[in-house]
Amino acid sequence: MTKKAKRAMTGAECSAEAMKQINPDVVAAYPITPQTPVMHTFSQFVADGAVETEFITVESEHSAMSACVGSAAAGARTMTATSANGLALMWEVVYIAASTRLPIVMNVVNRALSGPINIHCDHSDSMGCRDSGWIQLYSENGEEAYENTLMAVRIAEHKDVLLPVMVCQDGFITSHSVETVELLDDESAKAFVKEHEAVDPLLNVENPVTYGPLDLFDYYFEHKMQQVDAMEHSKRVIREIFDEFGTLTGKKYDFFEGEHLEDAERIILCTNSTAGTARVVVEELRAKGEKAGLVKMRVFRPFLNEEVVAKLKNAKAVAVLDRAASFGGYGGPIFMEVRSAFHEEKEKPVMINYIYGLGGREMDTTQIKTIFSELSAAANSAPGDLGSVIRYSGVRE
Repeated sequence: MTKKAKRAMTGAECSAEAMKQINPDVVAAYPITPQTPVMHTFSQFVADGAVETEFITVESEHSAMSACVGSAAAGARTMTATSANGLALMWEVVYIAASTRLPIVMNVVNRALSGPINIHCDHSDSMGCRDSGWIQLYSENGEEAYENTLMAVRIAEHKDVLLPVMVCQDGFITSHSVETVELLDDESAKAFVKEHEAVDPLLNVENPVTYGPLDLFDYYFEHKMQQVDAMEHSKRVIREIFDEFGTLTGKKYDFFEGEHLEDAERIILCTNSTAGTARVVVEELRAKGEKAGLVKMRVFRPFLNEEVVAKLKNAKAVAVLDRAASFGGYGGPIFMEVRSAFHEEKEKPVMINYIYGLGGREMDTTQIKTIFSELSAAANSAPGDLGSVIRYSGVRE
């Protein structure tokens, strides 16, 4: 029988607690704000003998991901964590990890990329990795960071997937904030995660394999198509893992999680901690009889076009919130995906993209209320106008 306990923890501690229950074979990491408390907490578990993990302290994030690649290729269950510039320094090896089909799990504590130097939250780091071949899960709070980390291991290691997974949460906003969270007991978490079964490990001398060979035009394209297929398979696998984990927690998990969508005319779509802020406003508006709704994105890669269309198609106006700018692109990363998903649809809501919160700029309930007010005006515009509206919420004129 699954037992659950409530504790007061930061989001970083939640990630570390999940790692403790997973008990990975190898963790390689380098400290960077605001990720550092994840590994500080986990390193204490290592020092206390609470895990059997080989914890490797390296000289940089590039080295951290390189060590993870070697470890996972050798057949070890492998994890790491980073933020912002650390993820950028990993860039080369992030692609190698995905291309080599290694099921590494990485907690990313979202932080703005330099320059100028900024240590606070936006999503420019993980959104910059959107085409690297990593599955991406996003977490509204510490409890979701904990749950997503446990599920990420099962998703990554599934034989139809074998792709790395990053689990994202907002730097400082959730990573350093204390909330009451509900955790599974160690035995239930361990039973869910299961024992690691390596696929074609490099150290199995009875079945010699090659990792990282020269791969020219004769086979490279075919190997890329295998990655495409694996990401496509992951759509089914993620849903299966969500359903299985839901039987333990009593919750429902989905790629896009909607609230009050049965009659919502105005909907905000967002991810991570902003969903909590938006939910407060949605409930206030519903209490006044206004038809407001919320869609929270949990999974960005792979992106399910058909699901986001199903969630949003009955609305009159939709605001898509991006905590990252795509310089030179038509809107933020999430907006471009959502807008593209509606390309073949005859009936389309009006859409407005809001770029917000860069460098940790606050997104408060007042701004959310303003967005809903602007959606009211947009709902009265020409039907099907995807509008070419991109706004910058919270920026000083």
